[in-house]
Amino acid sequence: MSSTAEGPTPGFLVWRLSMKWRVAVDRAVAPLGLTHAQYALLASLHGMGRSGEQPSQRRLADHTGLEPLYVSKLARALETAGLLARTRDPNDPRAMRLSLTEQGRDVTRRAIGVVQGLLDQLLEPFGGQSSPRTRRFVRELVTLLDAPLDPRDPHDAHHENDDKEQS
Repeated sequence: MSSTAEGPTPGFLVWRLSMKWRVAVDRAVAPLGLTHAQYALLASLHGMGRSGEQPSQRRLADHTGLEPLYVSKLARALETAGLLARTRDPNDPRAMRLSLTEQGRDVTRRAIGVVQGLLDQLLEPFGGQSSPRTRRFVRELVTLLDAPLDPRDPHDAHHENDDKEQS
């Protein structure tokens, strides 16, 4: 039976929610001169910096889920805009360490406030950001994010095993 007849698939719903969120954040942070991706990088850097970390571009890429090359491109643009500083890691000359400038901290704090307002709107149907339903939702999202995804077709992997057993 087709999943279309049964309603949208979980994958489609995750995609739609992520697109809804990305568009809303893009619009909300645009007056601050940011895109959603730039906001994600700056807000992550802000949080990491508050805990004493000055991450490398690679570490920030791992944290945000963005491709390292994209983080490098974003970091260069944000450095040009005066929002972050990139410095060579003294222990690894190939690595660049990132930190917010004073202007970057100011813009990021304002952007976080704007995005928190959006998050309040998004989670209001669950009873707000601190509701038990939201906490359950967050645990479920973490479970999904922690699940490994292999881009190979699972049917191909199954057939590979069949081929190995027949050899």
